[in-house]
Amino acid sequence: MQTKDFYYDLPPEQIAQVPLPQRDQSRLLYLSPDRRVYADCRFWDLPRFLCPGDCLVMNDTRVLPARLLGHKTDTGIAVECLLLERRDLRRWVCLVRPGRRLRPGAQIIFAPGKLTGVIVDILSEGHRLIEFAYEGVFETLLAEVGHVPLPPYIHTELSDEERYQTVYASVDGSAAAPTAGLHFTPRLLDEIRAAGIDIVNLTLHVGTGTFRPVSTDSIEEHTMHSEYFSLSAAAAERINAARARGRRVIACGTTSARVLESVCDADGRVRAEEGRTDIFIYPRYEIRAFDALITNFHLPQSTLLMLVAALAGRQTILAAYRHAVASGYRFFSFGDAMFIERARDPAALSYNDPAELRPLATLPDLPRTPREGNDE
Repeated sequence: MQTKDFYYDLPPEQIAQVPLPQRDQSRLLYLSPDRRVYADCRFWDLPRFLCPGDCLVMNDTRVLPARLLGHKTDTGIAVECLLLERRDLRRWVCLVRPGRRLRPGAQIIFAPGKLTGVIVDILSEGHRLIEFAYEGVFETLLAEVGHVPLPPYIHTELSDEERYQTVYASVDGSAAAPTAGLHFTPRLLDEIRAAGIDIVNLTLHVGTGTFRPVSTDSIEEHTMHSEYFSLSAAAAERINAARARGRRVIACGTTSARVLESVCDADGRVRAEEGRTDIFIYPRYEIRAFDALITNFHLPQSTLLMLVAALAGRQTILAAYRHAVASGYRFFSFGDAMFIERARDPAALSYNDPAELRPLATLPDLPRTPREGNDE
């Protein structure tokens, strides 16, 4: 299976640089892979696609203010550091710039009198092991001097860094946001609960590997990045209960989807677990643990695009992306979203058959007027 088969053309101006004023006013492309029909909606229409008894699984990770700015003590050159993974009380695996000038022994001042660091080692992929020196609680200091990191394709600074957090984020640890969740507001979540949908949380701390393109010609040769996750016993019980009742399990974001598939058995039942996952989901993988997916639009030739193609079929997804491009959808982290239903017969989704999408004939009782206010 070739990486180039997951390429699509995207005009740069359709890469969203800032979030919309209201989270749930983003567009939502509904896609049914079985019938290959679509509907252009708004994200606030999402409850119309959910059914009482469904279980909506969401990733409650919170993005750390993990971007540190400083300077090298001997030369004064500017240094940018991104915290990736904590090794112990004072040492972190970091991505640094400029890497060529930051060798073992180099000292960095991030906040005079508060936070300094020294390069201890050079690790795989050019990452650095940095030992930090500080007084007090590191997380408290990080909240004071750190910045929320943004994806490499976003070049505009946020006026409000909370817009790169979901409204339900609660567990610190990510280097990037689970962006499908950025569209939810407290009011929309209340509507979903009132409709009888069970909302269950899990945790996956998103790493910078989520932005790394597949560099091998063959998908099968790609080495997937590893990320920490946790699914509690109570959450697993509620997810399994929904499945036992014949209700759908809906993953909010590819991060939730990857956790569910990492901890499920052959029948799709999930188990409580904490650890790391490097699961790689791409076409011909049989999805077992979830029935529908809420997700943003992903980079060409990325592992996330391959995951959604495993759910709906490669050609169907590429056709949907072509429609989204032609219709002016906004792409990537601050862009629009999709609601994708799982194919009931994955074997019928040919890898190479061309797909033609057609609009859904009727979509009754959907609100067509914008909501007022900015409900965060």
